Amino acid sequence: MNNKVEIFVQVDEEIKELETVEKVLYSALEKEKLNNTSFNVIIVDNDYIHELNKNYRNIDRETDVITFALEDEDTLVLPGEERILGDIYISIEKARSQAEEYGHSLLRELSFLAVHGFYHLLGYDHQTPEEEKVMFGRQEEVLDAYGIRRES
Repeated sequence: MNNKVEIFVQVDEEIKELETVEKVLYSALEKEKLNNTSFNVIIVDNDYIHELNKNYRNIDRETDVITFALEDEDTLVLPGEERILGDIYISIEKARSQAEEYGHSLLRELSFLAVHGFYHLLGYDHQTPEEEKVMFGRQEEVLDAYGIRRES
């Protein structure tokens, strides 16, 4: 398996939880039986993600995670070719405040947001209750398998 997860930190702080988040994402790639697949996770601040949200989604506020998928339903992935899924942007400030709000660790919140973004890159969505059940079910399986549960 030649999968590659690149994590870029565009804030001026060390985020030790990202080592584990990276491992969780590799386990998600394994769970989905993906090979030669790569994507990026970019950690940003609220101002940066606010601009992305405003410019690309016409929503004038910060958000926790935004994904930019490079594939669509018409994309053909040839065997042996590298599959580049896209980018996941996560606001570290939003992740911190949500972890506090939900009463769990920053590790749990960052892992959840990263895995959530990963499934968006794969084309999953949560616009309907049925879609949400499938997507969130897969996310929880990945997080549970790594021992990252809601209360942690």
